[in-house]
Amino acid sequence: MDRRTPEAARGRVRLSDVAELAGVTKSVASRVLNDDPTLSARAETRRRVVDAAQQLGYRPHAGAVALAQSRAKALALLIPDLTNPVYSRVIRGAYRRARQLGYVVLLAEDTPETEADEAFTDLVGAGRVDGLLIASARPGHRLLETAGLAGVPHVFVNRAVPGSGRNITVDVGAASATAARHLAALGHRRVGHVAGPVETSSGRDREEAFIATARELGLPEPAVVRAEFSEAGGAEATRRLLDESAELTALYASTLPQAVGVLHALRAGGRRVPADVSVITYDDLPFAEYQDPPLTTIAMPLQELGATAVDALLAQLGGEEPSDVVVPGEPEVVERGSTAPPR
Repeated sequence: MDRRTPEAARGRVRLSDVAELAGVTKSVASRVLNDDPTLSARAETRRRVVDAAQQLGYRPHAGAVALAQSRAKALALLIPDLTNPVYSRVIRGAYRRARQLGYVVLLAEDTPETEADEAFTDLVGAGRVDGLLIASARPGHRLLETAGLAGVPHVFVNRAVPGSGRNITVDVGAASATAARHLAALGHRRVGHVAGPVETSSGRDREEAFIATARELGLPEPAVVRAEFSEAGGAEATRRLLDESAELTALYASTLPQAVGVLHALRAGGRRVPADVSVITYDDLPFAEYQDPPLTTIAMPLQELGATAVDALLAQLGGEEPSDVVVPGEPEVVERGSTAPPR
């Protein structure tokens, strides 16, 4: 009986064929065949992978082998804003996973003023870093148009680039839906959303899911103002929402920094939280507990996101084809003092 996959039977043996025959993931197969010393796997599992590779006649891509033999053991993580505390969770997850696997993570801030370009792909080409973890991609970004990007290992982290096939994300839509349901369960009907910039996929996804869920729940159309993912952005958006929709009883902020600005603007506008306006925000960090009042948040697996991004990038270095990954984990409401039933 021929146990080979159809691709292998036709002579095009891929790493996925080896993994399927051995009954393991592509990542495990790659790490076994590259003799990764950090891999914790039983001897029987390793034998199955090696036997499968021999049975199929698998030969790793020459370029992948050469890259593996000349690695710098360093990865570059491009962050859009180092002052945004939410990214500390992504950074920590990436750093810890990379360290477990014998790599270091180098940070770079990729702001609109200092936009990343071919300099980062040149670092890979020169052997200074092995690949890129790009958390700053947005439509029209100069790095996306760099000719050398297609030739270097890279993943997009927490930002989806349509058609790239290498997006590592969490389900931000589920988080926004959870926020809308929490407010509706408290009895709120007139709700607003401090959204993110429309050019970011994460901002669009949160906004669309919040509006769609509000409609499903039979709520009036939420008032929405888009703003930068910052304290100043949150404050300015809140002032506009109060001017345009004074009857709002609850606001959902797209990021924690925005939520801090929301609290500031509500206090300045004479609105009490939560007596007059409830506030809930995407993601959770310890400092949310120490706001006045403590912020109700939607906890997301951002540390796991950073770790998964490193795993996906190292899988590419091991010869795997890139693929989109949504990090598993249900959004969780961390209920604190900033939400309550409307008066």
